[in-house]
Amino acid sequence: MRELIRTNDAVILSFAESLMKDAGIASLIADQSMSVLEGSLGLLPRRFLVEEARAVEARYILIEAGLESELIT
Repeated sequence: MRELIRTNDAVILSFAESLMKDAGIASLIADQSMSVLEGSLGLLPRRFLVEEARAVEARYILIEAGLESELIT
């Protein structure tokens, strides 16, 4: 899996996850359970991961959807 986005914004993560589902690209939002450790303050970012073999395609889809500024370079 390759990390493409790291953010605390649940809306961005949900949107990215929806885009990948529509494209048939496996994705994962990692570190969701960390809120228990941090007390739900939103200090620890969640990581959006996609399957390695389709990471370039996923990046292109996210750019086309206007999420370019959220992508990890």
